[in-house]
Amino acid sequence: MSHSHPQHDKSASSFQLDRKLKVVGIIFLLVLAISYLPFPFLTALHKTLVSYISMIWWAILLGLVLGGLIEYFVPTEFVSKYLGEKSLRSLFYAVVSGFLLSACSHGILALAIELHKKGANNGSVITFLLAAPWANLPVTILLFGFFGLKAFLFIGAAMLIALITGRLYLLLESMNLIEPSPSSPSSSEDVSWDKFKNFNPKEALVGVSKGVISLTNMVLWWILLGFLVAAVIGAYVPHSIFMNYFGPSLKGIILTLLVATIIEVCSEGSAPIAFEIYKQVGTIGNPFVFLMAGVATDYTEIGLLWTNVGKRVAIWLPILTVPQVLLVGYAFNWFLGSS
Repeated sequence: MSHSHPQHDKSASSFQLDRKLKVVGIIFLLVLAISYLPFPFLTALHKTLVSYISMIWWAILLGLVLGGLIEYFVPTEFVSKYLGEKSLRSLFYAVVSGFLLSACSHGILALAIELHKKGANNGSVITFLLAAPWANLPVTILLFGFFGLKAFLFIGAAMLIALITGRLYLLLESMNLIEPSPSSPSSSEDVSWDKFKNFNPKEALVGVSKGVISLTNMVLWWILLGFLVAAVIGAYVPHSIFMNYFGPSLKGIILTLLVATIIEVCSEGSAPIAFEIYKQVGTIGNPFVFLMAGVATDYTEIGLLWTNVGKRVAIWLPILTVPQVLLVGYAFNWFLGSS
């Protein structure tokens, strides 16, 4: 007679990959394998896939590992105390967190969901998602290398849009127009750091690993889907076509928005393309729209919010951010003119 072990089964399931991730992962690997075949029309796809993999694998891995560390070590009371409070202060904390924690828009997806699970309110999660790709230290350095002191405008505008959007989300929640934020303990509750005080290496490794696998199941299949679409677009749609139509007019900015929605992959990858637009157009409004719109309209982020935070939270993201991005981009072109 067999005996069931519920605790053992539950522990084992914590290390299993989700079915959706397995299916999408197999499709991704098949496309990658097919790209190695010696056919001329596959050469561009292969180069694009390999380039993207080498560009962002570390950012995704870093995001998952940091998320696992937060899952195990950071008490829920700590996150709730600083990011759970429905106030402008919690939004500023979210911007600072994005600056310190992330190096890529896809790398922060796992972190954002983990913060939400730990009690961060919807406004703080959105602020974190919008600010981190362009207001973090590595990309700040990259932008200064490309744009010089004008990078201050990129970073400042990105932070401002993130804060305004986060504040609007708090307003929407107060009007019951989006899903409620996760319930959080009182901000006055003491924060316990027992897992640091009573550190056990084996328990920590198991706990962090479970957190990484859990986040991987939630996040990675969305990333791979977006990754495939972006790779195909990047391989078969010449950048020269985009460059010829990225004028400083409102029409050119809107076209920039549409293209950024399709091909945004990673902040480090988008920054060089934005610089090419800047060299061709001569104004910073279009590259700003390209950089920010990729995050504001990214189907990967919208899909992740839809399945893990709330459908209405996801729908409102482009509704609130796109007008701000277009307005700032047009203002940059209007007031600063050509370089």
